[in-house]
Amino acid sequence: MEPASEHIYTPSELNREIKLHLEAGFPRILLEAEISNLARPASGHLYFSLKDSKAQIRCAMFRSSASRQRLAVENGMQVLARGRVSVYEPRGDYQFIVDRLEDAGEGLLQRQFEALKKKLEAEGLFDPSHKQMIPPYPSRIGLITSASGAAVRDLLHVLGRRWPLAEVLIYPAPVQGGEAPGKICRALAAANGHQWADVLIISRGGGSLEDLAAFNDEAVARAVYESVIPVISAVGHETDFSITDFVADLRAPTPSAAAELATPDHAALQTAFSRSFRQLALRIQARLESESQRLDHVAHRLQQRHPSVELDQLKKRLQLQHSRLARGAELCLTDRARHLSMLSGRLRASRPDRLLAHLKERLQAARKALDHGIAGSVQARREQLSGLARTLQAVSPLETIGRGYAVITRADTGEVVSTTDLVKPGDRIFAGLSDGKLDCTVNEIDP
Repeated sequence: MEPASEHIYTPSELNREIKLHLEAGFPRILLEAEISNLARPASGHLYFSLKDSKAQIRCAMFRSSASRQRLAVENGMQVLARGRVSVYEPRGDYQFIVDRLEDAGEGLLQRQFEALKKKLEAEGLFDPSHKQMIPPYPSRIGLITSASGAAVRDLLHVLGRRWPLAEVLIYPAPVQGGEAPGKICRALAAANGHQWADVLIISRGGGSLEDLAAFNDEAVARAVYESVIPVISAVGHETDFSITDFVADLRAPTPSAAAELATPDHAALQTAFSRSFRQLALRIQARLESESQRLDHVAHRLQQRHPSVELDQLKKRLQLQHSRLARGAELCLTDRARHLSMLSGRLRASRPDRLLAHLKERLQAARKALDHGIAGSVQARREQLSGLARTLQAVSPLETIGRGYAVITRADTGEVVSTTDLVKPGDRIFAGLSDGKLDCTVNEIDP
């Protein structure tokens, strides 16, 4: 018998507890495996197993999720399943409830895409401050694309229609396949080495994530980032985004849109130039008519006011100013003379020679006091120095050494040997005497 205190479970209670623990321990996970035993009942749910070489797990995808699923699910398909672990309580079977299925190949590419995007963004390759301006009127345009694809035909057609003045040079490179990234990088290097183009357009048509893999390559992204020539990226359709789009100086949704972004509209410019020319001609005509009227008005005023009259008026004004200047100069000189006479009287009254004699006497007295003070200070310093010399002589070790003592030091460190513990037999020591130094070796120590 079990102890009375222990709880007794029923199968439904136990299954419910296990379900709660499983769902709490595995809230949402990704599972990559092969589909097998696929069943499509009339309810709209999907039931299948996900297996690898060693194990399998039963799965259910309910109608609400299955109706949103764009992937055509078939047996034998390698998929990436997103969902949660749960328990089917009536039978006690644990199963995987699938919310979404993706093709495993595309899912891997998408994860690689997101990882590379996050890495390059952290390094600053997407920084807007690094992006270059696209020249508004390029005279030479370089195309990096497949020489036989639909993208190059669209580009050439739009460029020829919008901006026939520009020269176009194609740097051919495959845009799909294993060798595409390397050849795209070499095409970018060649274009930058030539320094011929004003702007580069790197493009290809639409496709799956795998088709666009060359433009999600790290080497291609870094080559676009290092390009000194502005780069427009036109990869795929409007909804497609590639790493090259984020690194390039400008992203175009399609190759045709890239050609439009890279060039002005020739027909629109011609229309604008024609309109501006007409406006300029009208403004010039209006300006000429206005200036002609102003010239007539000035000529009429000149006839009414002859230059000789103006000269007579200026002559009278000059004579008046001359008279005022002469009177002002005379008054200034008189005032300065009066001020100079006053200063001369004050100088005679102050007698500088008496002041100089008084200052001379004060200077002589100060010199005598200074000489007396310096002599007294020097004598006091001499007596103080003599006292210090006598004190130093009394405590100097040289006096002790002169009476037959010696100062022992270690030859290697210069440390004073005050006890026998500081040396050992064979050590080299110096004995300092009053008239020199002895170089000695310790043969024996007698404590």
